[in-house]
Amino acid sequence: HYVALQRDVEGDLLLGDMGEGLPFRPGMFDGCISISALQWLCNADKKTHSPPKRLYRFFSTLYSSLARGARAVFQIYPENSEQLELITAQAMKAGFTGGMVVDFPNSSKAKKFFLCLFAGVSGVLPKGLGSESTDRGVSNQAQFTAQRSRFTNMKGKSVKKSKDWIMEKKERRRRQGKDVRADTKYTARHRKPRF
Repeated sequence: HYVALQRDVEGDLLLGDMGEGLPFRPGMFDGCISISALQWLCNADKKTHSPPKRLYRFFSTLYSSLARGARAVFQIYPENSEQLELITAQAMKAGFTGGMVVDFPNSSKAKKFFLCLFAGVSGVLPKGLGSESTDRGVSNQAQFTAQRSRFTNMKGKSVKKSKDWIMEKKERRRRQGKDVRADTKYTARHRKPRF
């Protein structure tokens, strides 16, 4: 904000915390571009900061402020795959479709991640730079839709406390011959309604 004021930038300036949401009217913008800002919402700088909640708050208010059919592109530098998964999961939860495009996926210095999101419609993701990866059958894009999916961690195991994790744990305990309670929120058994 201070640098923008010093450079006499034209237009209105707003200084705020992205994690607290965007204060704009619904449908106000046709697009959004962000460079190297989004990944900072993954940090908990204060005890009250919850990265998933802050990301969801940002994405849900951004979704609201974008016109239907608008696009948002974020250049990000995620620390690891879990951070990438957290960011994309919160964007999809807020209603966006889209995906990740990676430029120069085989380069350690030139690699860039772009989260390309669509508000209200599904669009076609752009091709990433560095086409040598696609020649070998390795895609440098990841497509996300509004469909829900189960996430797994790096080792291919289900995320702890998720439905899949609980079902896998119950199955393991059954195989060990232990008594497992069948009446939980994850079983197909329905209770009779009380009148």
